[in-house]
Amino acid sequence: MPQDHGNHGSIAPGRAIERTAILWCNLGSPDAPTAAAVRPYLAEFLGDPRVVEIPRLIWALILHGIILRVRPAKSAAKYASIWMAEGSPLKVWTRKQATLLAGWLGERGHRLTVHDAMRYASPSIASRLDALQAEGATRVLVLQAYPQYSATTTASVIDAVSDWSRRQRRIPEFRFVNQYHDDPAYIEALALGIEAHWEREGRGEVLLMSFHGIPVRNIALGDPYQAQCLETARLLAARLGLSAAQHRVTFQSRFGRAKWLEPYTEPTLRELGASGVKRIDVVCPGFPADCLETLEEIAMEGREAFMHAGGEAFSYIPCLNDSPAWITALTGIAERNLAGWPTRPAAGTQNLPR
Repeated sequence: MPQDHGNHGSIAPGRAIERTAILWCNLGSPDAPTAAAVRPYLAEFLGDPRVVEIPRLIWALILHGIILRVRPAKSAAKYASIWMAEGSPLKVWTRKQATLLAGWLGERGHRLTVHDAMRYASPSIASRLDALQAEGATRVLVLQAYPQYSATTTASVIDAVSDWSRRQRRIPEFRFVNQYHDDPAYIEALALGIEAHWEREGRGEVLLMSFHGIPVRNIALGDPYQAQCLETARLLAARLGLSAAQHRVTFQSRFGRAKWLEPYTEPTLRELGASGVKRIDVVCPGFPADCLETLEEIAMEGREAFMHAGGEAFSYIPCLNDSPAWITALTGIAERNLAGWPTRPAAGTQNLPR
């Protein structure tokens, strides 16, 4: 949990306190790398109509009749391969980010609470909002670990906040940060992480930037995700001084038979390995925290695909995680979106608790 940056004292009689909070949201992860834990997580995740946009009855039959009977055990084995001593990497890093964000904002004079929350599984958005309400939060900034906007992720978090709000008598003020794909500090944090990796490990012939994929149909319906991913990649390549031949943009994690955003990551890795590229670096700019999709799908499966096709050296560049440059960027994004809200002690209230 975030550290308190101030002394506790009594509240002046009759004086109302304006409490501001941040909810730092990520996708979610099962509580354990077991089929029993993965099954309810997948049921909630894949049962979200924002994630799978096909008729509910048809999808329910497929999900509960086939997928949830087969996939949990397979997914559990993958989670087990990347599980940390502290738990799920995504949850570990998201929690650390929330703690660091609270600390850095505190160092800048802000007095507020930061809670991490998961869209699926625990700690749920609803439980965190219950906690903030119990703490007296009157304003909540909903900040998401999705730099690029998609209805499948960003809008789903907004849905969860709305669902919680419908059950409340008194609703806090909310602000939502829907994207920061072109934020200069975010791009700089990505670039610094890549450059630091190159200094330690050397530099590959090609930098492959892999983003999570979504169905092409979503783009046709108005989702800006693809354009924002490409803009992030363009800005990052420009910051690193990369030519068109020195970098590639791909999309990973295809699910089902529908056409998803192309080019796909794994086939591209095989193509590059077969074409004579011997050394490649891979980064996942759309993931602020390492997770199953980066540590297993890219760093393990992607490596195997590239090496089997003829590549000789595969280097996975970690996500932003707890890097100082990223926490600096996140702090700046939060500060801009908190503007106008009471986050600093007013005169005579310096000793009030957050």
